[in-house]
Amino acid sequence: MSIMTPQEHKIRVDVETSYLDEQSDPRERRFVFSYTITIRNEGQVPARLLTRHWVITDANGKVEEVRGDGVVGEQPYLKPGQGFRYSSGAVLETPVGAMQGSYQMLADDGAQFDAPIEPFRLAMPGIVQ
Repeated sequence: MSIMTPQEHKIRVDVETSYLDEQSDPRERRFVFSYTITIRNEGQVPARLLTRHWVITDANGKVEEVRGDGVVGEQPYLKPGQGFRYSSGAVLETPVGAMQGSYQMLADDGAQFDAPIEPFRLAMPGIVQ
């Protein structure tokens, strides 16, 4: 029996965001953002993304939690070195907000673990906060 090191299970999450001016309507307190996520298995064991958990906070302190199976209708299976990229969106009532969360993963060795998604900012261009 081998003892697992933390490097056995390592998922890297990179995020790019953009403000969607054409879908937003500030007069109606509707600010639409897109984000593109790249998930990469930097560990040594293949793993599948089972579920997601997001915490979305706007500038008023309003918090919305989102949980669900997979991402964009898929549960990507990532071998070591493989990545998966997808885009999604969020609608806020304020021009600035933040998102963070985690992906719940299942590795081929039976281990279940969370891949954390560090907080990232959603901001309308020209807004300083």
